[in-house]
Amino acid sequence: MDWKKYGYIVGSKYRQKIILCINSKQKTPTQISQETNIPITHVSSILKDLLKKNIVRLLTPNVKKGKLFSLTKDGLEIAKELKKVV
Repeated sequence: MDWKKYGYIVGSKYRQKIILCINSKQKTPTQISQETNIPITHVSSILKDLLKKNIVRLLTPNVKKGKLFSLTKDGLEIAKELKKVV
């Protein structure tokens, strides 16, 4: 477990919601926005940050619309910890 990454996620309710949302299945930013009630602009911005930190991965890099995101190994570990707390 990378506790620094975990702390980064716990520091934001939006980041927590997004991690838990894509824990069970890969999703598009629009699906994440609809399921979490987080504005799409925030979802996109957060996903970009999570990509840089290697917490999520982009499954469809060559697609303009309908990009699919899933959790990396670190992301799955963080989601598992979050579920214990939530």
